[in-house]
Amino acid sequence: MTGRSSAGASTTAATGDELARACAESMYRRDTAARELGIVIEEAREGYARLGMTVTARMLNGHAICHGGITFALADTAFAYACNSRNRATVAQRCSIEFKRPGREHDRLTAVAEHQSQDGRYGRYLVTVRSRDGTVEGRSCEIRGAVIDAGGEVERETGGRE
Repeated sequence: MTGRSSAGASTTAATGDELARACAESMYRRDTAARELGIVIEEAREGYARLGMTVTARMLNGHAICHGGITFALADTAFAYACNSRNRATVAQRCSIEFKRPGREHDRLTAVAEHQSQDGRYGRYLVTVRSRDGTVEGRSCEIRGAVIDAGGEVERETGGRE
């Protein structure tokens, strides 16, 4: 049985990049945090995601620079879309960030997440956030289920459906 995502990509016959885009679009529709922060998907391919966001006044901390948690949220979102690009439900296991320079109001931040290696269920991704400078490295762990199933419903680790 071949299912279709709302983006039109077959969940079993899609190319890696078509499936990655369909997974990113499916996740984005449910990703209230990303939408509220103004994060947009610029590109999604198998093992890769590039997302963008403009720093607004509401994202500034007490030093009038972009709050580190906001920068991390952008990086984490790119990480999530890259590691879920193969339609295997995956969550972050460990992440670290090094802030080299702060983002400032009106900066356009771009996060690029790229798959580096795989060891069974565990994947390693490098995420780079650019405008000024910054690098985030993350490690993912697959959980049970798919991002898009053949019936168009979302499966979760508990086996339930949404």
